[in-house]
Amino acid sequence: MRPVWRVADVRAAEACLMATLPPGTLMKRAAAGLARRCALLLADRGGVYGGRVLLLVGTGDNGGDALYAGALLARRGAAVSALLVTPGRAHAEGLAALRAAGGRLVDRPPAMVDLVLDGIVGIGGTGGLRETAEQLAASLVRYCGRDGTRATVVAVDVPSGVAVDTGHVPLTASGRPSAVRADVTVAFGALKPALVVGPAAALAGQVELVDIGLEPWLRGSPALRMTEWSDVADWWPRLGPASEKYTRGVVGVATGSATYPGAAVLSVSGALAGPTGMVRYAGGARAEVLHQHPSVIATGRVADAGRVQAWVCGSGLGTGEDAAAELRAVLSAPVPAVLDADALTLLVDGSLADRLRNRDAPIVVTPHDREFTRLCGEEPGADRVSAALRLAAWMNATVLLKGDRTIIGTPDGRAYVNPTGTPALATGGTGDVLAGLLGSLLAAGLAPERAAATAAYLHGLAGREAARGGPVTAADVAVALRPVLAPLLD
Repeated sequence: MRPVWRVADVRAAEACLMATLPPGTLMKRAAAGLARRCALLLADRGGVYGGRVLLLVGTGDNGGDALYAGALLARRGAAVSALLVTPGRAHAEGLAALRAAGGRLVDRPPAMVDLVLDGIVGIGGTGGLRETAEQLAASLVRYCGRDGTRATVVAVDVPSGVAVDTGHVPLTASGRPSAVRADVTVAFGALKPALVVGPAAALAGQVELVDIGLEPWLRGSPALRMTEWSDVADWWPRLGPASEKYTRGVVGVATGSATYPGAAVLSVSGALAGPTGMVRYAGGARAEVLHQHPSVIATGRVADAGRVQAWVCGSGLGTGEDAAAELRAVLSAPVPAVLDADALTLLVDGSLADRLRNRDAPIVVTPHDREFTRLCGEEPGADRVSAALRLAAWMNATVLLKGDRTIIGTPDGRAYVNPTGTPALATGGTGDVLAGLLGSLLAAGLAPERAAATAAYLHGLAGREAARGGPVTAADVAVALRPVLAPLLD
């Protein structure tokens, strides 16, 4: 997993590292990595030589990084212009380096721009962009290069204007993001939360991390960790010569009803895609489940389902007394459980919530934002990581807070983010598939946080795969899980 660090931790590490280096070394390392990435982007637009580069330069170190990178590009033949957001307060050494390399200062953007370097505000910025910078950010879409296409925007470390520690993006009076929208962000030394969570992540574009020697100096615990394919491959249960259906794990699925049989079919589909050897279904949609999935063992009630290693409960279950009784039966079982959809609505009942907090076996809850609000009495707000962790501590459960960048929080304060989310999954029933897959991973023996991170990662990839064929349905996502999982089964 890739660690993601808060601003205070990054600044402390930078201070320790700079104390061991000659003055200016760290900034020049960052600028060299930034210039290398910019050169590659210019190569795709006709070459570095003759390329038109505009630097948007603020008063902090990010402005210095941009100026030094601009100097390196100018030495390779690029026509580099620098527009100072606050004239007279730019990084003096960086500005001298740019001028010595043939770069020039301008009062307004040139008529033609291939690449824009956003060095307005760095990781110390708060509260969105000031008026002049906001106008510059809004104007970026109008810049065009030699080939007539829109200029490529590269953010220095983070897009200017975002809340770095939370990923929040303030809005202007007209409702636009008060931040730069980048095509590429070149991050220095460490990933920051705004590059991977919240609406800021969508403004970062493609993120490239440049090694400047910071890693050995980062202390304490990261703000969160980002799942990678290598993690999923390491965690996925492996079959051996002695494997059989019971040793692989049995997952129970208490979802759906006569009113919502599709929820049962979809959650069972997700469970069958997972690594367990058997699925037991308990609920009012037995006929539909068996028609679609004849390998499933189906009964009408949780009490009659037989032994399982994990339960999935909630999707399409309803919120009446019969549904509450089934949820109580699931919570009484001494095995891990995934609670989704209607089960979360039932948890608003204080007695069921108390039963959850006093339970020994692990619980994973999977709210979207509205369900989170019903459970907590307040919206997740600007800091979704903290919100997920608060709910996890209160419920004594692992929380999978669904969204474009799904957050996973654990009761002991660890947080994870999923990078594979896609808006294509914002359609009815896809969460049912996710819950089934998650339950299967729990039944196979994965720890709750690993099961949640793995399920979210693979579910996101399946959403992307399904979207290749056009508009996505939940059934498409269930089908797409098969090719997504294929590499794990080799």
